[in-house]
Amino acid sequence: MAHALGLGFTVFAIIFLLELPDKTALATLLLATRHRPLPIFLGSAAAFVIQSAVAVAAGSLLSLLPREPIRIGAGLLFLLMAAVIVRQNLKKEEVKEKGDIEREEQRHRRPFATAFLLVFVAEWGDLTQLATAALQARYRDAVTVFAAATIALWAVAAIAVVLGNRLGAWIPQRPLQFAAAGVMVLAAIALITGILG
Repeated sequence: MAHALGLGFTVFAIIFLLELPDKTALATLLLATRHRPLPIFLGSAAAFVIQSAVAVAAGSLLSLLPREPIRIGAGLLFLLMAAVIVRQNLKKEEVKEKGDIEREEQRHRRPFATAFLLVFVAEWGDLTQLATAALQARYRDAVTVFAAATIALWAVAAIAVVLGNRLGAWIPQRPLQFAAAGVMVLAAIALITGILG
């Protein structure tokens, strides 16, 4: 029980910090500024459930490989994800993503469907999905990893919906992205060195 709680907290913290500065959180935030919050949250939450299930299934397949290469591979994947975060931030693609989000929103009129489709598409191959798969491959605890990752994603979606466009004014996106990259580097070092069991 204590192991599951510790693992759940670890997974939650990593996924939460990765998702907070992500384009999906920005998309949810933008949608929440124009639509009622409940349908936006429910649409996002439903998409996150499916994406977490896919990530855990992929991680379960990876876990069939020997443990030591998986631990090191997961660490290297986290380093790669940190590099991607920094690279994206330095290229300043946030403006382009915001434009893409607004165009996607104009194609769909219903808030629940808009939120679901936007999050569902945006999360394929996303850093949080890859991180969830890597954590499942490493720890082999599908229920804990799925629950903690999904709750973390829901928490970020709830924050984005409740705060709407105010979140951008309170917490600048670039520092959050660099903080997420730092968390990824720390997680990578901990996985490669064996500190994260």
